[in-house]
Amino acid sequence: MRIVRSRQRRQLPRRLAIVGAALLTALWTPAIARAAIATDSPATVNAEISQVPQQLGEAQFCAEDLPRAIDAVVGRPQFNTANWGIVVYPLNDGRTLYSRNANTMLIPASNTKLFTTAATIRILLERAPDALWEMTDDLNLVNRNSNNARADDLLRRIGGQYQVQAALEPLGVSPDGYVQADGSGLSRANRAQPATLVSLLKGMHEADSSGLFYSSLPVGGVNGTLRNRFQGTAAQGKLHAKTGTLRGVRALSGYLETDDYGTVIFSVLVNQSGQSGRVMLDAIDELVLLMAKLEACG
Repeated sequence: MRIVRSRQRRQLPRRLAIVGAALLTALWTPAIARAAIATDSPATVNAEISQVPQQLGEAQFCAEDLPRAIDAVVGRPQFNTANWGIVVYPLNDGRTLYSRNANTMLIPASNTKLFTTAATIRILLERAPDALWEMTDDLNLVNRNSNNARADDLLRRIGGQYQVQAALEPLGVSPDGYVQADGSGLSRANRAQPATLVSLLKGMHEADSSGLFYSSLPVGGVNGTLRNRFQGTAAQGKLHAKTGTLRGVRALSGYLETDDYGTVIFSVLVNQSGQSGRVMLDAIDELVLLMAKLEACG
């Protein structure tokens, strides 16, 4: 009898640990998950705990989880000297889900081409709509393939920076929100606020009846400057966005079609002198995949 009771006493802590793990999983949150990862548990208990989330299903990734997840990426030690500008705005929600330095002027690199091509479409729709379709190849070259010479040529053909401002201001794109030194983004004198880029993307989504702006953007894992990124991920084929690359600069702004949260408009700019382009690029891609996980939680 003593042997049986002794064995029961030894098994009790283990059983309580398993029951506690089941309760913990039922209340699972990202914060609890991080705490659990840092806690050591006996291997036998871990094996039984690991089966509980599979039975109850994965935790949802809600809008309220996004800011903490993004902050964890951009707050890494390698980005201590980085200037990040980020805005995430889902169309079906009508509220900004994340904002960091939204109104800070940063070097946008080839995201400048968004101003050039959007203005070209707006001007031609007003002045010569029949000629717009003849510009399809040019628009694709500029946005999808990021052709710098063609972008600068487009800016000259539509009359320069003043014409860009006049064409885009009715969309809610403030001239105070960007400085355009060229059509391509090669000049480091270009500046843009992430919030202004989101306003541009939102305005074109609503006003571009031709659909040429959206269709000219690179598609994640499919074509253009995004053909080798996001392959085999939730963003493949669902991301339409303009890339931007200069020394110490990476940018990505566009549209992400999510499974459960509709169209998400976003702009991510990072300026960090001396940082590896690959490190910045990987972090931006990680942010996009976080957005792709968004769920419309009740």
